[in-house]
Amino acid sequence: MAGSVFGNHFKITTWGESHGKALGVVVDGVPAGLNLCEEDIQSFLDRRKPGQSKFTTARAEGDKVEILSGVFEGKTTGTPISMMVRNADQHSKDYSNIMDKYRPGHADYGFSEKFGIRDYRGGGRSSGRETIGRVAAGAIASKILKEIGIEICTYTKSIGPVEITSFDSSEISKNPLYMPDAKAAEKAQVFLEECLSKKDSAGGIVECQISGVPAGLGEPVFDKMDARLAQAIMSIGAVKGFEIGDGFLVASAKGSENNDAFEMKDGKVSKKTNHAGGILGGITDGSPIVFRAAFKPTPSIAQLQHTVNEGCEDVDIEIHGRHDPIIVPRAVVVVESMAAITVLDELIMNMSSKLDYIKEFYS
Repeated sequence: MAGSVFGNHFKITTWGESHGKALGVVVDGVPAGLNLCEEDIQSFLDRRKPGQSKFTTARAEGDKVEILSGVFEGKTTGTPISMMVRNADQHSKDYSNIMDKYRPGHADYGFSEKFGIRDYRGGGRSSGRETIGRVAAGAIASKILKEIGIEICTYTKSIGPVEITSFDSSEISKNPLYMPDAKAAEKAQVFLEECLSKKDSAGGIVECQISGVPAGLGEPVFDKMDARLAQAIMSIGAVKGFEIGDGFLVASAKGSENNDAFEMKDGKVSKKTNHAGGILGGITDGSPIVFRAAFKPTPSIAQLQHTVNEGCEDVDIEIHGRHDPIIVPRAVVVVESMAAITVLDELIMNMSSKLDYIKEFYS
């Protein structure tokens, strides 16, 4: 299977299936000398693990990470870092009654057509548990970014029809939905309760703000910074939309409204507004990068649905087992991780964009 590798210099390869023995990631391109331990990774994984609230799957996974290589005496060695999380609570029997049916909203049919075989136990490689590897790698990328003053703030902007109307970063970790608005979080929980009572699910939007990114990252043609971010975020299962800056609102704006005026501030080139979301012409402009990802409702719902089986027969399907009524809260750290991986990869590549950079490094 192709397509399990992301990145150029900071490169990750995820592996494993939802109901296999384990999942993990190999991270290459981590510089030597970074202080790193399993607790650094675990703090990120704890934000995406199941069972955090009634709005996440009840699958009882501790998601404890093991670092298998690339770290010696608490420091990275510059060699590939391999990390693994063992699966401990697989209920494969939950899928036995639907093993030959294509679940609505899932990748079952396309997977079968592509490979001629599929792991029906939770979706295999198409499962949300694949993101364990992304988050483990993102924890490393985020730690390196903090070393150079780049911070990433990611949160739930909306769930269903409920959208935040205020912003308090300290509130994000205080509610199970990771919303920076306590009142909106309360309303969203009421909405989700209604969805649960109707055996239904909900979608939502995750927003990410990256501050401290220098101007000059990204390429002007195919590898634009926003294009690479779009690929990174759209590669997350259940993401159906991506926008940066004002996003789709620019379609109804005038040039005089959408353009960000430049100005000198504290001796540096700055912008009065940030409609562009920190990227112009595919290259960062020094402003915070701001983007959003739209997540579809969880496709596994307990309602009776119509589908087709592998014998090409029309059938009905009822999906049992343990599933998130909403993906968004656990996906917040996944979005953050993919953003960190992308920005760090661009930073490393940018080190060779000017002769002066190379001469300065080797002088």
